[in-house]
Amino acid sequence: MAQRKRRLVADELSEAALQLLASKGFDAVTVDEIAATAGVSKRTFFRYFASKEDVVVEFLAGPGTGMRAALAARPGDERPSAALRQTVRAALTTCADRSDRTLRVVRLILGTPALRARFLEHQDRWRDDLAAELARRPGLGSGTGLYPQLAAGMALGAFDTVLRRWSGSGGAEDPAELTDRAFATLAPALDAAAG
Repeated sequence: MAQRKRRLVADELSEAALQLLASKGFDAVTVDEIAATAGVSKRTFFRYFASKEDVVVEFLAGPGTGMRAALAARPGDERPSAALRQTVRAALTTCADRSDRTLRVVRLILGTPALRARFLEHQDRWRDDLAAELARRPGLGSGTGLYPQLAAGMALGAFDTVLRRWSGSGGAEDPAELTDRAFATLAPALDAAAG
């Protein structure tokens, strides 16, 4: 019950922030305004989020954080390009499933340098997580040197590129199809280097 309440309050704060930021712009909105719009105190706000940047960026953090688990669930003998494609595809599908809200968040992030910087910090952690998981896969461990970090970086480059393209199309382009196209380009390098 307590977990459900925490999720509801976090969702209310996120929605309040998104509405205010979309209408007023990032720099014009204060934490006080977000808390008041959500009907909570400033102190409550800071129990859930470290900053107003985090309110927005945390919305996309879930799909990114889940990428390591998605990669770990892929068959160990699967080509790296296929495993990473499915991992990125799952994260982007999760984003697209909440498309109206996700589009607003992505546009805010891409259009606000402070949010973009915070989002890139999250992606750095995701890259480390993916690299650690890649290093555990047969034939991709420490004997391959730079491969896990480079492959994880390529996968997140595809994630970022597809997210931008999907957002730029107003959600009209299919993120799964865009992901498949991105990995068709990356697959030869990912699989050759792993071989």
